[in-house]
Amino acid sequence: MTDLPDENFPLPNETLAAGLFEDLPKSTPKVEKSYRVLARKYRPQNFDDLIGQEALVRTMRNAFAMGRVAHAFMLTGVRGVGKTTTARIIARALNCVGEDGQGGPTADPCGVCPNCKAILADRHPDVLEIDAASHTGVDDVREIIEGSRFRPLQARMKVYIIDEVHMLSRNAFNALLKTLEEPPEQVTFIFATTEIRKVPVTVLSRCQRFDLRRVPQEQLQDHFAKLAELEHVSIALEAINLIARAADGSVRDGLSLLDQAIAQRYGQEGAGLIEASTVSEMLGFADRALVFDLFKAMMGGKPDKVLELTDQAYATGADLGVLLTDLLDLVHLLSRMKAVPTLQKSAELSELERVQGGELADKLSVPVLGRTWQMLLKGTNEVDMAPNRKAAVEMVLIRLCYVSDLPSPDELIKQMKNGGGSPQGNNNKPHISSSSSSGSTASSPVQGDGDTFLYAVGQNSSVSSGYPQADVMQAVGVPAVQEVETLPEKITWQSWREVVVFVKEKQERLLHAHLRNLVHLVKFAPPTIEIRVEDKAPNNLAQQLSKLLNTYSNQRWTIVLSQHQGEPSLMEQESLQAEADLKEVGQDPFILGILEIFPGARLGKLVNPQLDEYGLFPENIPSMEDDEGAMRFDDEDIPPYDPDEY
Repeated sequence: MTDLPDENFPLPNETLAAGLFEDLPKSTPKVEKSYRVLARKYRPQNFDDLIGQEALVRTMRNAFAMGRVAHAFMLTGVRGVGKTTTARIIARALNCVGEDGQGGPTADPCGVCPNCKAILADRHPDVLEIDAASHTGVDDVREIIEGSRFRPLQARMKVYIIDEVHMLSRNAFNALLKTLEEPPEQVTFIFATTEIRKVPVTVLSRCQRFDLRRVPQEQLQDHFAKLAELEHVSIALEAINLIARAADGSVRDGLSLLDQAIAQRYGQEGAGLIEASTVSEMLGFADRALVFDLFKAMMGGKPDKVLELTDQAYATGADLGVLLTDLLDLVHLLSRMKAVPTLQKSAELSELERVQGGELADKLSVPVLGRTWQMLLKGTNEVDMAPNRKAAVEMVLIRLCYVSDLPSPDELIKQMKNGGGSPQGNNNKPHISSSSSSGSTASSPVQGDGDTFLYAVGQNSSVSSGYPQADVMQAVGVPAVQEVETLPEKITWQSWREVVVFVKEKQERLLHAHLRNLVHLVKFAPPTIEIRVEDKAPNNLAQQLSKLLNTYSNQRWTIVLSQHQGEPSLMEQESLQAEADLKEVGQDPFILGILEIFPGARLGKLVNPQLDEYGLFPENIPSMEDDEGAMRFDDEDIPPYDPDEY
């Protein structure tokens, strides 16, 4: 059988050759080069092309200028911010020889020398990119170590770029440590990772670390607009804003979305300007104007309008879970506008956000926005767990409609301060009136989403509301607990509690903690104090206390250790008092009315303004004196603790 000819050995018989190949076309059709996505086509080639990483660029330029380039780098950041791209730029900067072939390491690689071209084409034998996700073992690291011992084949430096380095096993990291600490002169390691916490500190300490930051949305918008112009693509500014927002600081993610938007719009009839509606549909976003309309209807307490707009968004293909996220973003934007009023004029925002967002920010208070944020955040979790996402979203929005006109906590406090009265808003919202034991009447609305409530319980106690207690007391006109005045030098204390307070004032924190928790007073007869100390207390506690008291007193104080039971410790007394207060408040008709309306509600920590810092009533020295005129607390003086009494 005759072998077919090849280009090196033509057939001697030209007639036979013509007969064999007469059916082939006279010329091979030209194959079009495959399309390169924008993320690869416009990948940065030097440090100047990197966006949003000014600190890294400045440091690397200075390092090359001073000749102080590290032997190992750790690049960390979210996906798509330029970690691998930066590693390749560093590799080119280390190996560039310039157009004349005589150059040295530089922060501005020429891009035309053989080394630059080969690295750009990913075919340089001395620049090795390794994916740690598929090379996780010790054997893979040993190959790197063995290869690092040999000099580069062509370049000045041998560069190992290890991507997703956190995927290496523990043994692989350990095997790399010695080489990483004392690498050969001609080797540079560049690691990239999105999970810096998974990299051992022993590795981090041997590398120069750079945290690549998310690129700001404004910079992404400018970058995408320039690339769209280079690609001769017409795209609306609002569409670019949506892409930049969805990119979440990642350049690569944004370029992929821009590619997708171009392909989607230009695949339609009458291709032209890429509108924001096209991008919103592609991303599963609800129209931005619809989000504003939905938010207004929700805060206006119009559930019928809310459900109508929700159905409209659902019909256009919007993910209703993303719709809640859009509402969260809007609440956050409005809160920022209230905190930074100049933001309403920022060019970073669209005209819709500047105009309508500014109006909403002026009308809504921070407490209302905070309550809306919390309920939306909780609602997103409910949607993820619900079997029917649409129904779950609608329930969240309906709930928000019905709490929209409830008074905020500061408004409620003002009403309480002014003696109650009907709250402004929906008259159908529950509010309760009751008379306290002292004869005063408290009237206040109840607000909450089933988990958080703010209410008053009369003059004797107040329930913690999540706000600073001093602020709440001042707002409702209740005097705050008076601080203990600084005691003068050379003094005498009249009670055990005064002694403990004095120890605290002298910054003896550890001693104060022991006295409060582990000491039981048996007898207080100045200048003698008889106490029982629990086993967990230090052995020299009595000596410490005696020394401190004698330093500041004109009397000689003696601390006597006793085996008598004594009275409960201050901590135990505080606990008993808190239980008694809680039981008393729990029987108040006002509280019982709240619990009846909201079965899931429960009493939190009580704050009684009449109690001191130890949760006890101010002392009235009892006339329990022995023959020597000293107060005494023996076993028979202290009744046994009966929980049923509290």
